[in-house]
Amino acid sequence: MDTSYPREDAWPPKRRPPSAASPPRDHLIWAIFNTLYMNFCCLGFVALAFAVKARDRKVSGDVEAARHFSSKARCYNALATAGSVVLPLLLIALVVTGVIHLSKLAQESVGFFTYQFSGSDDEDQ
Repeated sequence: MDTSYPREDAWPPKRRPPSAASPPRDHLIWAIFNTLYMNFCCLGFVALAFAVKARDRKVSGDVEAARHFSSKARCYNALATAGSVVLPLLLIALVVTGVIHLSKLAQESVGFFTYQFSGSDDEDQ
């Protein structure tokens, strides 16, 4: 019984980068997510509009317009995502620094109001 496999002399084909004829991505799912969950300054809605335009142009066969609208949809999606992530982090940082500042101010004011006047009181005697 021969268990050897036939040897192939040809190397496997190399992977090629995607050709220019490949259809552009429309980023529709990302735009829907930004519209529903993280709609910062309505950028998610704008990204959704451009994503739908990119999908329409891709379906109709206008690849250049689809690439243009896809690029705009990606840009607005990135802005909406970045704004929706950065703003809450900035707000948390401001609240934490405000609490720290107020706690220091409260400690100083407690020290000011509990100050005991030293010296002799002639009126009490």
